[in-house]
Amino acid sequence: MSDAAQPTAAEVRAAAEAVKTALDRHLAAVERRSGEDDPAVYEAFNELAAAAEAYDELLYDRYDEVTPFEIPGAEDSLPPYVGPEEPNALSVLIRRDYAVVEPQRLLAQAQRVEAADYDESGEASSTVHGALGILFGEFEADEIASRHKEFGLEEGDSTLWVTAADETAEPGEWLEAPFEQIDPQRVVCRFDVSAVFDEDVDDIDDEDDADDADDADDADVREIDDAEDEDLERLDADR
Repeated sequence: MSDAAQPTAAEVRAAAEAVKTALDRHLAAVERRSGEDDPAVYEAFNELAAAAEAYDELLYDRYDEVTPFEIPGAEDSLPPYVGPEEPNALSVLIRRDYAVVEPQRLLAQAQRVEAADYDESGEASSTVHGALGILFGEFEADEIASRHKEFGLEEGDSTLWVTAADETAEPGEWLEAPFEQIDPQRVVCRFDVSAVFDEDVDDIDDEDDADDADDADDADVREIDDAEDEDLERLDADR
């Protein structure tokens, strides 16, 4: 960024003041909230996130510095639930990502299924595309998830959303576009699984291991020093 395009110190200061104001408003909304999903708290949260993001960007552009905290954006969270308190129907949306890490294992499993079903191996199981169609047609998605390593797959992120509905959809009503028109305000609950959640834990474990190694090294040094002291004492005694 050129010097002419950089924000001024006054703009950075104003952004910092905006964060302070948004922080006060968020705390006030939390103190006055009427329930767990108070819309005022949600709105104050979004305002605080936007103010913090703007300040962080200006701070970096002007001083090449960043803030020591991170507030997730509004797109990373769900809005307050406004669906029925006692839903008459539910929709469960599941996404699971996999990487094909062992294509030969995947092909071999598909060929076994194809041979058992048709008493001979056909052309469908000779490609990864065809093998996936065979395996996901033969096994339930939950069984694929529990046995993914057998099929040469590696798990990625996954998420499960439970959404409330006023009534059950008519047969075939949404099959052409099953994942469109999902109202996030009708999500009763969601469950996410991702390796990113384990990164902080891994970092802590690595630090603990490093501390243990340092402690062990210190103990070894102390043992060596003690042994040298004993040798010196024996030499003095001999003299």
